[in-house]
Amino acid sequence: MEDKTLICQDCGCEFTFTVGEQEFYKEKGFDNEPKRCKACRDKKKAEKRNFR
Repeated sequence: MEDKTLICQDCGCEFTFTVGEQEFYKEKGFDNEPKRCKACRDKKKAEKRNFR
């Protein structure tokens, strides 16, 4: 397994999906790769928290 370069669906920037992250996803049973970079994921989480 090696690092993968993915494109964020929100901002269009490239981000790295590291081997460690891939192993974590596999361990948790996640089938899909992340679609957002860390900054966009954090932004989305903050929006959800503020919505409540």
